[in-house]
Amino acid sequence: MKHTVLWIGLFLCSLSAHAGPAINVGVVYDYLEGDRSSYLKRVFNGGTSTAFIKVNVLEIVYSPDGTSREVPVASMTDAKGATTSRDGLMASPARMIVPANGRQGTRLLYMGDRDKERYFRVRFIPVVPEKEDDFAVTDEERSEYKQGLAAGVNVLAGYGTVFFVRPKDTRFDTQINESTEQYRLRNAGNSVVVLDEFRDCAVANKADCEPTTKHHILPGRELAFDKKPDREYSFQMVEGRDKKLMTVNRNG
Repeated sequence: MKHTVLWIGLFLCSLSAHAGPAINVGVVYDYLEGDRSSYLKRVFNGGTSTAFIKVNVLEIVYSPDGTSREVPVASMTDAKGATTSRDGLMASPARMIVPANGRQGTRLLYMGDRDKERYFRVRFIPVVPEKEDDFAVTDEERSEYKQGLAAGVNVLAGYGTVFFVRPKDTRFDTQINESTEQYRLRNAGNSVVVLDEFRDCAVANKADCEPTTKHHILPGRELAFDKKPDREYSFQMVEGRDKKLMTVNRNG
């Protein structure tokens, strides 16, 4: 199957473990609609100790050949060359203290032009607080926290999510080209189209399915898959707030 996918970054920051903070960021793909400028992202800590979390944002930039790179978010400057704000996405707050079995949110704010779609990697990284981290804790509290973690084998696992910022004037135009043996979807609009809950199952046995997947078709890109005999393909085509259930088979 040929398609454009944005992969999620999952990374480990320490060793494996039993106790300590254990964060959950919920869904790993988030979308900022064209009529909104901020998005509240909540983080849950299901561990046994407080989680001190740094929020890091990088922009994902795509080249014409489909490759991508992650770069720091640029700053905007005024006519005199003074920095005024960030050109892109920022997290407020960028430091979070989440108690055990507690939840806290950070607001993702977008600043800058909305003439085209932009993509960002948002990383939530649990850390052991240090003086330079700007967490509002005393030296005593910092020391007690470190001693508590040192009492056992712990994991500090961080998660990366992908954040899509749609253009202000979002336009969807998904073009479908279907033959007996192949199904192609081309995104001729200016914002990402999502194929959610993509299932590939046997017609005669609905329990005989490949793992369910999710695909993102970026503007100007396409997704194509072969229609195999005796197999049925189903998915939700998501264009912004609109969802449409699609079913495809060899006879379609």
